[in-house]
Amino acid sequence: MLDDIKKDAIVRMQKCVATFRDQLKKLRTGRAHTSLIEHIKVDYYGSEMPLNQVANVATEDARTLTVTPWEKAMVPIIEKAIYKSDLGLTPNTAGQLIRISMPALTEERRRDITKVVRSEAEGARVAVRNVRREIMNELKEMLKEKLIAQDDDRRAQDDVQKLTDKHVAEIDQAMADKEKELMQV
Repeated sequence: MLDDIKKDAIVRMQKCVATFRDQLKKLRTGRAHTSLIEHIKVDYYGSEMPLNQVANVATEDARTLTVTPWEKAMVPIIEKAIYKSDLGLTPNTAGQLIRISMPALTEERRRDITKVVRSEAEGARVAVRNVRREIMNELKEMLKEKLIAQDDDRRAQDDVQKLTDKHVAEIDQAMADKEKELMQV
């Protein structure tokens, strides 16, 4: 019973860390990478589809992304979706190939993105702590209903705290890596 609770805590905390890492991939660092624009929604015959499901997205060089739509009719629609996105990118179309050049980030913009990274990290830490709080409440209920002994409760609480510390450390490490990547010129 306690093992199931611990496994549940591990899975939920790992999801919090994975979600945080996915959020970091969407932040612009000055280098071109496909995950930057893959999440952009495109109107595909009346339904919203992610860009990577209607076109091939690739990196041409360190500062250029290429988007090759699978259908010629999608070129202006994809171009418009990229232009409308909050990333501040300008697509250049040459026939069926859309090129997106990544402008160099200014120092001020780098600092702004660092603030966003820190707020995302704090949100991820809060999510991990919420999982811990829910698990601790579950343990209290089990102790109150005399399903577990006090010793087992104390051990389980210590284990959950160790799990929390481990996952918060992973979030902090990912945040530090992203900040380092952002500050490289």
